[in-house]
Amino acid sequence: MALLGRIVVIVFALWLATMAAGIVWSIGLLGPLSASADTGERVIFWGAAFVASGITATMLFLPALIAVVLAEAFTVRSFLLNIAGSVVLALVAYQAAGLGHTYEESIDRPPPLIPHDLHVAIAAGIVFGVVYWLIAGRKAGRWRERV
Repeated sequence: MALLGRIVVIVFALWLATMAAGIVWSIGLLGPLSASADTGERVIFWGAAFVASGITATMLFLPALIAVVLAEAFTVRSFLLNIAGSVVLALVAYQAAGLGHTYEESIDRPPPLIPHDLHVAIAAGIVFGVVYWLIAGRKAGRWRERV
């Protein structure tokens, strides 16, 4: 019975973490639209946040599921390991989705050392890791312990 309850908590934590990461993606990439006074722009922003959450959930589901199973199996409760793993998963999903840009050389401006959307991917990974750890990660593997 404890395992069933744990699975429900994990699914809920993954859902909330992907929602939070999607909102970070939206704020990072469409930030000026979120502070606009125009109602249409706000609707576009929150619609993009909803779509970004869905894309985040789709791209991270299988890798996150594998990471969660490993964390539960080896009772990994470390805050830093959860965040580091989430950042790695976000970067892998970022590259797998083809979001990495190739910048053309220009004499007007040099290409950025680290693209802005890569920063947003790292921030989304950090938020994903923090939200997941707060809800489910800090009690990983506890369902196997005897009381």
